[in-house]
Amino acid sequence: MSTSDEKERVEFLQGTLDMLVLRTLLLGPAHGHAIAHAIERNSDDVLQVEQGSLYPALHRLIRRGWIRAEEGTSEHNRRAKFYRLTARGRKQLGIESGKWDKFVGAIARIMRPAGQEADL
Repeated sequence: MSTSDEKERVEFLQGTLDMLVLRTLLLGPAHGHAIAHAIERNSDDVLQVEQGSLYPALHRLIRRGWIRAEEGTSEHNRRAKFYRLTARGRKQLGIESGKWDKFVGAIARIMRPAGQEADL
């Protein structure tokens, strides 16, 4: 990755990766590499998911009962764990989405107050 690419990437806020994993699994079961790739692709490569962050997040989501893991075969004919959203996970995604919307709105109000042009 070039230096200019590194400047374009954004660090995850705490809890954001969990929400993005849940949202990705809303589309259907996926293995870890596919989850990371989907997040990267859907963010136009602004967000990069490192294995050292992804797998602890997946294990955390399993412990919370929001996803479950099943053994399967990847598109490359290799054994892989596939993660699936549970009913509790679907409900939690709705909660997290609501919190995210409030958070983004609050930051936007601070960064771009009504009636003021950005001084950036």
